[in-house]
Amino acid sequence: MLQPMLRALVLGLCLAAGPAGACETALVLSIDVSGSIDKGDYRLQAEGLAAALTDPTVADALVEGQVALAVVHWSGVDQQALVLPWQRMLTQGAVRRFAEAAARAPRAFEGSDTAVGQGLRFALAQFPEVADCDRLVVDISGDGQENTGFTDASARSEARAMGVAVNAIAFEEPGPASPITRYYLSWVVTPGGFVITARGLQDYAASLRLKLLRELSKPVG
Repeated sequence: MLQPMLRALVLGLCLAAGPAGACETALVLSIDVSGSIDKGDYRLQAEGLAAALTDPTVADALVEGQVALAVVHWSGVDQQALVLPWQRMLTQGAVRRFAEAAARAPRAFEGSDTAVGQGLRFALAQFPEVADCDRLVVDISGDGQENTGFTDASARSEARAMGVAVNAIAFEEPGPASPITRYYLSWVVTPGGFVITARGLQDYAASLRLKLLRELSKPVG
């Protein structure tokens, strides 16, 4: 059940959303809160998400496309939560309020294992609510490979069958190696999708900004 503060934020978003129009993209922002993400890391993710959403270029693209956004937290088996339900970004004020709610949202789980496939499946289950949107995208971020549940490949197949694009941000340690990036490319990202590598959580906001701009750009041809 949503905590009172988060319930009030969500209610404010709903009241301020305004009439819905043509939605170009429905985007689930799926955030890793497993055991490898400590409290400081979580705050960097939450604040980085808010910073990326309110970047002027990103905010303009969100409003222009009347994008629907939702935020999911995921960790181990049976640990997934819809933290912010679907909201249409119809105005700059709506973007700002959604970003503020994302920054303030309490962590859904204190962290355990890393069930990437279950997290993806939970994100996919949110799309029937936004069936009028032209494109369906899951934007997953994480710093570890799946170590429980072991449903990542099957979840990716389900995404493909639904016509959902899955992209990722991989948090890597400093240095040349990129095992998490390779993992997401091999097991999670759908054909035609992409992974952006962030060198540490401090790089999350800038990486997410680039990722959002790429996801929200209109297909050519």
